Amino acid sequence: MLLGASGFVGKYLIAALHQRGDEVVSASLRDPSNAATLAAACEAIVNLAGEPLAQRWNAAVKLRIEESRIGAPRRFLDELAQRDRRCTTYVSASAVGYYGTSETETFVETSPPGNDFLAHVCVGWEREANSATNLGMRVALVRTGIVLGAAGGALEKILPPFRAGMGGIVGNGRQWYSWVHVDDLVKIYLGAIDRFDGPLNATAPNPTTNATFTSELAAALHRPARVAVPTFVLRAMLGEGADILLRGQRVLPRRTQELGYRFIFPELKDALANLL
Repeated sequence: MLLGASGFVGKYLIAALHQRGDEVVSASLRDPSNAATLAAACEAIVNLAGEPLAQRWNAAVKLRIEESRIGAPRRFLDELAQRDRRCTTYVSASAVGYYGTSETETFVETSPPGNDFLAHVCVGWEREANSATNLGMRVALVRTGIVLGAAGGALEKILPPFRAGMGGIVGNGRQWYSWVHVDDLVKIYLGAIDRFDGPLNATAPNPTTNATFTSELAAALHRPARVAVPTFVLRAMLGEGADILLRGQRVLPRRTQELGYRFIFPELKDALANLL
């Protein structure tokens, strides 16, 4: 069962599951009763659903972000508890926003959560996912960074100005970008479906600053990157949501690697070369 199948990551994950011969059933958390009925007959549940973060945050948007990641999964699992089921695994998306933001600290899966809005949401998101253990399921939490893919994701929004020669650093450029190639993210999800449990940082082992990311992307496109994006412009466009781009966090996939995952694209230069 895949919840949130129509999103960017969901499309890649469906293709990978079909390729290895798995049957995929999709549903929406907007109808938790129907989703629970369908999920009860499935062996594994993957929840990718959530209000998009890439929009201007206001009180109403923040409420939707929180509700889609905390309230909606809670209602779904409450419905699932009322059904005879064969489910053994529950895999939930989460985000590196769990750790809060920092220019100086390094975060791994055992690091404590932050105290900003997105960290609060991630804590609640994971709490609801972990409640699936009460239904006898193994639970995995995929804390995802900035996902790089050829069709959608972060690059879809970043590439147009860079290709036009109008790219540049964001803010002061010192903020960390903990990125991951979509192929690695999908394989981490497959590992979570099959055997992994607990928190898993889905970020490449070599995060980079925004300034380095900018120069690597410009080099890959053979374009200049001289037009810095001022902080006030992002604040005007995204409100509080600009913090995702302006602050960031340096996250390492320590436990993910300890569990045996080997990254296909550990270096940004190789990831961009593959995608571009």
